Amino acid sequence: MSASETRDTWRVGKYEFGSRLIIGSGKYDSFEQNLECAEVSGAEMITVALRRVNFDAAKGPRLLDVISPDRFTILPNTAGCYTADDAITTARMGRELLDTDLIKLEVIGDERTLFPDVPATLEAAQVLINEGFTVLPYITDDPVACQRLAGMGCPAVMPLAAPIGSGMGIRNPANLRIILETVEVPVIVDAGVGTASDAALALELGATALLMNTAIAHAKDPVAMARAMRLGVEAGRLAYQSGRMPQRLYASASSPLDGLASY
Repeated sequence: MSASETRDTWRVGKYEFGSRLIIGSGKYDSFEQNLECAEVSGAEMITVALRRVNFDAAKGPRLLDVISPDRFTILPNTAGCYTADDAITTARMGRELLDTDLIKLEVIGDERTLFPDVPATLEAAQVLINEGFTVLPYITDDPVACQRLAGMGCPAVMPLAAPIGSGMGIRNPANLRIILETVEVPVIVDAGVGTASDAALALELGATALLMNTAIAHAKDPVAMARAMRLGVEAGRLAYQSGRMPQRLYASASSPLDGLASY
C-alpha cells in the first residue's frame, strides 16, 4: 500500500494526531473566524496563550466556548513569560484550568526578536518534566539545545524557522536538517512561516509537524490561507515520503537515449 493510502499519524507523548498542522488562537478577527480556519486547515491541535486568553465567563466571551476542548486538543502555552519561574507558574495554572499535562514552553529572552532564552528554557523544561508535564519547548534552531531538551525527556522539540510573526520562512534549513538528523523525537517547526511554500519546505526537509498563527490570521483571506497551508503541509509530507530525485549540476536528458532514430 502506498504512503498516500495509509493513515500517516504521529505521536507526542500519549497523544496521536493525523494532521501535521497546528494552529494558534490569536490575532484573528473573531473566535468564529479562528474556528473556521481551524476546520479548513484540518488542524487537530490548537495552541492557546494562557496569559492572554479569558477563561472567566463573567468577564466576557471565551475562546474555549468556540474552540471546544471536546473537538480539538488544546495546547496551552506560556507566551509572554520572560523568566523560568514565570513559565513554570503559568504552566501549572494551565494544568489546573484545562486539566491537561500538555504545555508549549516559551521563555522569551529578547523583547525585540522574541527569541527564546535557551538556559531559562532548559531550566523550566526540567522542572516541568519532573512534575509530569508533556513539555513541547519553543527553542532556537540550535542543534545542541534541541539535543539537550530531547535528552532530558521532552517528547518533541519546536525550533523556530524565523522570528515569531515575521513571515520570513525557514532562514536556516541547514540547522534544521542537523536537528532532524540528531534528535529522535518529533521536530515541530515553530514560528516564522509566511506562506504555503514555507510549510511545504519544512515538511519536505523531514519536519514532523508545523505550528503557525500569524501566517493564517494576518493573511488577506485567512480561511483561504488555512486551506493553502493544509495543502502545503500535505504536499511537503508526501514529497518527503516519496524521496526526491538527486540534484545535479548539469542537465540529464528526460527521454532515453537508446534506440534513437538515425538519418
